[in-house]
Amino acid sequence: MTSPLKLTPEELANEALRMQSKLAAGLETLREVDNFDYGVTQKQEVWRDGKTVLYRFVGPKAPTARVPILVSYALVNRPYMIDLQDNRSLVKGLLERGEDVYVLDWGYPDRSDRYLDLEDYVQRFIGGAIDHLRESHGVAAINLLGICQGGVLSLCYSALHADKVRNLITMVTPVDFQTPDNMLSNWTRAMDVDLFVDTMGNVPADLMNWSYLMLKPFRLNLQKYVGMVDILDDAKAMEDFLRMEKWIFDSPDQAGEAFRQFIKQFYQGNGFINGGVKIGDEDVDLGFVDMPVLNIFAEQDHLVPPMASKAMQGLVGTRDYTELSFRGGHIGIYVSSRAQKEVPDTIHEWLRKR
Repeated sequence: MTSPLKLTPEELANEALRMQSKLAAGLETLREVDNFDYGVTQKQEVWRDGKTVLYRFVGPKAPTARVPILVSYALVNRPYMIDLQDNRSLVKGLLERGEDVYVLDWGYPDRSDRYLDLEDYVQRFIGGAIDHLRESHGVAAINLLGICQGGVLSLCYSALHADKVRNLITMVTPVDFQTPDNMLSNWTRAMDVDLFVDTMGNVPADLMNWSYLMLKPFRLNLQKYVGMVDILDDAKAMEDFLRMEKWIFDSPDQAGEAFRQFIKQFYQGNGFINGGVKIGDEDVDLGFVDMPVLNIFAEQDHLVPPMASKAMQGLVGTRDYTELSFRGGHIGIYVSSRAQKEVPDTIHEWLRKR
């Protein structure tokens, strides 16, 4: 009987020897791998409120842009995916083009932060950082760059304070949370979030990570580790792999009330589409987002499908709306080789014309 894989005993033996050689080399490689931390660009703390810190990135030359960019990242991960390593850094690309880049680091919520809600994140933290930048730079409005969930929070802030946002850039930001291809949305729509938060308090980071991994269980839990064997004898490749792994699993817990409100208003209520988004006592209407908007989405994004982002065009009030469709995934839009030129070039040129 012929095997469908057409493997001879000799080929199987050679493959076993190759695997053994790779594993042996891996022991030496892992001894060589030293510092694989992320966040390579020098930064300075300029403002703080509780655990939330505003950092200014410092490049080799002074920025030429008069209006600063504030990056608002998602709450579920650390923001340094945009500055992962020297040759994979959106921050570095923007600094090289003369932009003045700041980022909000949300820190690691603990039990004392259990009752932080969306009003805290939008009005207190994003709003506080923006007011600080407006005052320190002597400008009436700043450029706001919101990423993923941070883009949702940025849209809310921009709708409520359009006079303080000169230009709005969103990256892989969901607006329609109930597109048919959104598996994460399908999971959360039937969730009893009140029971969950009342029981758990803050949402454990490990639980969130496991949920994301199970969106692509074979690829994210098995395939990438099988593939890792092929790079065990390459110290640089292993360093890059471990750096990404460290970022993935270095996730903060989620403040319980903010999580409850986000699930209810967006994943379950689809509030941008159906109405009903409230930040504190204020209603959010994307029709008041009248500043120029650049919406960047990833074509192979399994967390924020393209249609979830493209829905923004029909909802925002601006007449200056631009889209960039990036050929890649939710993470590739920051770390792929093509992204290192295409994304910062697009952002810089778009801002320069405004």
